Amino acid sequence: MKMERRTFLKSSGLISASLLCSRFPTIAGPFTRADFLRSPFPQDKKLDPQWVKSLFKRGKATTYLKTKNELRYIGMPVGGICCGTVYLGGDGRLWVWDIFNQNQMGAVNKVLPIKLEQFNVNEVNNSFGSLYLEPANNVHPLQQGFALIIRQKNTVIVKRLHHDDWDEIIFEATYPVAKIQYVDDKLALKVTLQAFSPFIPGDAYHSGLPVTNQSISVENLSGKAIIVDVVGWLENKVLLHSEKKNGDFTRINSQIDNPSCKGIFLTCAAADQTLTKAADYGSMAIISLSKPSTCIDDFQRGKSAAFAELRDFVKLTDNSPVAIVGTTHTLQPKQKGNSDFIISWYMPHISFREKAMTEEGADFHFYTKDFADASSVAIYTAEKYQTLKEKTLLWNQTWYDSTLPWWFLERTFSTISNLATTTAHRFKSGRFYAWEGIGCCHGTCTHVWQYAHAMARIFPEMEKDTRERVDLGVGYDEKTGQISIRGEKTGPSIDGQAGTILRFYREHLMSSDGAFLHNHWDKIKKAISFVMRLDKNKDGMTDTPMENTLDALWSGEISWIVGLAIASARAGEEMAKEMGDLEFALLCREYCEKGKQNMEQYLFNGEYFIHRPDPAEGKKGVGSYNTCHIDQVYGQCWAWQVGLGRILNKEKTMSALQALWKYNFMPDVGPYIATHKGGRFYAVAGEGGMVMNTNPKKEEKPYGEAEAWQIGYFSECMTGFEHQVASHMMAEGMIEESMVLTRMIHDRYHAFRRNPFNEIECSDHYARSMASYGTFINACGFTYHGPLGQIGFAPRFSSENFKAPFTAAEGWGSYSQQSNKKEFSAQLNVHHGKLNLRKLNFELDKNLKASSVRVALNSKQKPSRFTQNGRSCIIEFSTAVVVLESQALSVTVL
Repeated sequence: MKMERRTFLKSSGLISASLLCSRFPTIAGPFTRADFLRSPFPQDKKLDPQWVKSLFKRGKATTYLKTKNELRYIGMPVGGICCGTVYLGGDGRLWVWDIFNQNQMGAVNKVLPIKLEQFNVNEVNNSFGSLYLEPANNVHPLQQGFALIIRQKNTVIVKRLHHDDWDEIIFEATYPVAKIQYVDDKLALKVTLQAFSPFIPGDAYHSGLPVTNQSISVENLSGKAIIVDVVGWLENKVLLHSEKKNGDFTRINSQIDNPSCKGIFLTCAAADQTLTKAADYGSMAIISLSKPSTCIDDFQRGKSAAFAELRDFVKLTDNSPVAIVGTTHTLQPKQKGNSDFIISWYMPHISFREKAMTEEGADFHFYTKDFADASSVAIYTAEKYQTLKEKTLLWNQTWYDSTLPWWFLERTFSTISNLATTTAHRFKSGRFYAWEGIGCCHGTCTHVWQYAHAMARIFPEMEKDTRERVDLGVGYDEKTGQISIRGEKTGPSIDGQAGTILRFYREHLMSSDGAFLHNHWDKIKKAISFVMRLDKNKDGMTDTPMENTLDALWSGEISWIVGLAIASARAGEEMAKEMGDLEFALLCREYCEKGKQNMEQYLFNGEYFIHRPDPAEGKKGVGSYNTCHIDQVYGQCWAWQVGLGRILNKEKTMSALQALWKYNFMPDVGPYIATHKGGRFYAVAGEGGMVMNTNPKKEEKPYGEAEAWQIGYFSECMTGFEHQVASHMMAEGMIEESMVLTRMIHDRYHAFRRNPFNEIECSDHYARSMASYGTFINACGFTYHGPLGQIGFAPRFSSENFKAPFTAAEGWGSYSQQSNKKEFSAQLNVHHGKLNLRKLNFELDKNLKASSVRVALNSKQKPSRFTQNGRSCIIEFSTAVVVLESQALSVTVL
């Protein structure tokens, strides 16, 4: 594919920021040549104060408009988690349809003829960011769509839900539910599409149905009655790819007639039975839940005159019958009508390019466990549709009903849509299995996935199962406690091992009881000991060469790995205490204290933390050495995520984060990447971001003596790492910096530029980007310990009037507080499931000295006791308080 000249210039850093940002607000500058004389990164960011201030405003849901050319790249994953990729386009059409188990690299496989010398390649594919440079659009391997046939007196108007048919289309980007409005200035009809699949936190089963739901509402704004047919169509493309090699089969459409729905079942009959085992073999279905409904098996070849007005829009194809399902509304003036459609698919055979799994059931999708075909999936969903829809919309409302800025809620949550792409899979056995990014780097890689916090907070049952089945199962070495980097036996990763220990602790915190920890403590303990043994000279700083997430074996004492190991041992200490293993708890504490002292003494250069080379090796191998590395205090970041408190000196940690802001953050990366070539394309000229590594000391060979290809990583912007830093800055009180960095990512993925739902690293929908949820956690100051019944909130801004969602082990809901120097009040409303509580922790106004506390459950007072230590207020119950669904717990502190 030929690369557009504008895209190439942009990627090369040759277009000025002012040109590329002309349609966006000016946020920084102006910069002059003098700003870059001392260093390639301007230390004064020159951010517009009014723009920074605007980041904290509540605002409204982000909407993208047809008239602003903002719809073409939108691809919101709108199927069930672990069920393939179906995109919802900006105009409401479904596209990509990566449900046929091809496991290609990237959401859409694209190659661009660009040379990257550092990586020794002459072309850029999806792993290098091809869809960042030229986003995919208009990929429609099968015919699908919806249309309205509007009849008033003798007039008939056909309006497809299609970019070409409307004066304006407004796309509201609120994952997991999209709302699209269609406007025709001459049409007195209000048309709205809600698109989603069931998405219910804590219910991975129903959130993993291979379906997408399209709810279309029409409202008559005229003064006369009108008739509106709402019609959907779906082409039978079962064996989409196999037909190129073997066409000896017949696609068949047949009726579905069930008390809960009517529709069409799309399948095929193959003469060659080997086709039934093909990756793209299976079935699809389209059904309507409205009554009455009209269903046509093969639209172009059928004799029915129904919906004949659509014949110009649906093409006749060989051996690919197009199913039609429609419903009719007769609307009086001001009357509304609603049509709900379900499209389902069932492509049972997982077909990985690299077969890395071993257990039985790994050849089939999880949804095959309880369903026989797409028809049974559709009928099941229809029978439970009202509840599934209500719960999904309730979560959507709960998430966005907050005082936090709309854009912030969108960016920190939308990355979980990665689970609804072919990045993520779930086998029939129940095991979760994922690439790093679509089709790239197998095995639910520990050193990537340990950055991702979203799934653990939204679907904790899946994370816990992965810890048990993989990290403590097929990937666990019983003899040494080593955890394999990619599930099946492929060797260790030091950051993956340490991060997974922290995940053990997180999964324990997100449990309703202590069974997970008690059942696996012996193995977890051995895994912690493995990390501590990597400290060869017993100074608390791991120094055994081992691979890390930057794909090389680094030698020496590396601040971000040392700190992560300290954090893992600190988590080990807490787990050991809960298990009553005080001897091991003391061992972990001694390791942490020694490591902290030596890390702060020997790996802090007075401004930031560094990588001290092995004395015997020197700087022969690749490393970060004296450069300013994005992950240098990552261990402390992890500690905040799981309520471990401070593990590193506050002043030195803050200095390190300030150095990252000073040296690595750039309002426009263009000038930097123009002089630091070799990296992949994840940010381009005119866009802001935080670069992985910079060289403030201006050393000649800052990354070591080796001519290593991995050095190309150091001049890149990768959102997963940036989200990690943003979450840490939020926890440490660098609120503005955190919001600015998060907004820079948000703007890089503005729909005018590229797909807002596809944060790209090594291939599309990259797992590490789910670190964004950590920024939300820290903005709320959220802490939780399910087995002990503890929950806490300490909002980082707008604490005087704050509201945000929360998730727990067995339920979710909304938290709100009102705080001033005279009084503090808070409310915990459970919208789904339940919440077990024994202890509450809040942060009061600095001037409030509490004298009394009142706690009530649904207005019935609950006995409690409280203590105040500075701003921290702890409320404890003598017996557990259970807040059930639709109940509220209120707290008043005077």
